[in-house]
Amino acid sequence: MVELVRTNDPVLLSWLVAALAAENIEAIVLDVHTSILEGSIAAIPRRVMVEEHHLARAKRVLEAGDALARSDTT
Repeated sequence: MVELVRTNDPVLLSWLVAALAAENIEAIVLDVHTSILEGSIAAIPRRVMVEEHHLARAKRVLEAGDALARSDTT
């Protein structure tokens, strides 16, 4: 497994895991329990891991989500 992204954003984590699953890419989120133990200060980011052979596709999913978030929908 290789790291796709580190983040403290729970919305991004939720969306990304769902978007990757829709593309048949298994994602594992690491450091969830460590993050909870440190409280709500968000000092420890969670890591989204994917199989190395899915990394390029997973990066495209992440980039598409970033582009969507930056687009002006109004």
